[in-house]
Amino acid sequence: MRITVLTQASCHACDQAKLVLSRLAADYSFQVETIGLDTDEGRALAARNGIIFAPSILIDDVIFSYGLSEKKLRHHLSRPDVAAQGQPGSNGSSQGVAVHHNAEQQ
Repeated sequence: MRITVLTQASCHACDQAKLVLSRLAADYSFQVETIGLDTDEGRALAARNGIIFAPSILIDDVIFSYGLSEKKLRHHLSRPDVAAQGQPGSNGSSQGVAVHHNAEQQ
C-alpha cells in the first residue's frame, strides 16, 4: 500500500501528517511518498484529484483526506480488506514503511 502526502513548505499540518504516518508505521505496512504541491508532479496530481491545499492524503492514488486524522487513518488501515493488503503473499507490501521524498520538495 502506498500513501502519498501532498505537502507545502512551512506547513505545520504537513509536518504533523508525517509524524502521524511515522507513528502508524510501527503497526501497519505501507510506503509513504511526499510530493510538494509546488512541483510539476504535485500540481498534476492535485489537478487530477481536485486538491487545492496541503496536506492532502492519497492511498494507492485515491484521495483519502485533506489533513490527516490519526484515528481515521488507523480505523481505515485496520479494516480487514485493507489490512490484508500488507500481509505476506498478498499484492500489498510486507516490507514496512519506506519514505520517499520528491527531490524538488527538499
